[in-house]
Amino acid sequence: MSDAAEQDDLIELARRRFAGPVAFQLSAPELKFLPAPDVPEIAFAGRSNVGKSSLLNAITGRNGLARTSVTPGRTQELNVFNVGEPTAFRLVDMPGYGFAEAPKDVIRQWKHLVFDYLRGRAVLKRVLVLIDSRHGIKPVDREIMSLLDKAAVSFQVVLTKADKIKPSALEALTEATLGASRIHPAAYPQVIATSSEKGLGIPELRAAVLAAATDL
Repeated sequence: MSDAAEQDDLIELARRRFAGPVAFQLSAPELKFLPAPDVPEIAFAGRSNVGKSSLLNAITGRNGLARTSVTPGRTQELNVFNVGEPTAFRLVDMPGYGFAEAPKDVIRQWKHLVFDYLRGRAVLKRVLVLIDSRHGIKPVDREIMSLLDKAAVSFQVVLTKADKIKPSALEALTEATLGASRIHPAAYPQVIATSSEKGLGIPELRAAVLAAATDL
């Protein structure tokens, strides 16, 4: 079977998997509130207002699964979603980072929660690092990537809001982002450009999530 045919099969398998049961389980303000580490987890990380909730809703095909807000920084806990019945793996929406307007003590609390999770969750298979296509990689994104290197946690860069820039600019950004991620040992060697609004890249992202979660 060709690589293209295998990818098509994986995309269809992922579509069927996410068409099945997907449900919010809980919000955890501290690691001790997380469910038992008994199934693989895929986490979503990104700057505040990068579109994490919209992307979660898009890949699961459920408009109201993850709450979206015009107010950056609304996600202040680890929000956990079960995929499958019984649960085959979980999606974890991590608190947005880089929100300068939040109180310093709140920012500190968020950072501790995120760092503790990245360093201490044995079932964490991959982190999707979301980057806004309109802005590219920021210093705070590089900090997270370096942290993932240190924690030896595999991560993959996902561009969001790709419909907001011209196709030529998106192509150049994708190549530049791939080049920037290559310096990180923990980076997965593929960048996926997505648009929650237009559906761009969503099937490919579903397939990547399923492959990472189930070691396909």
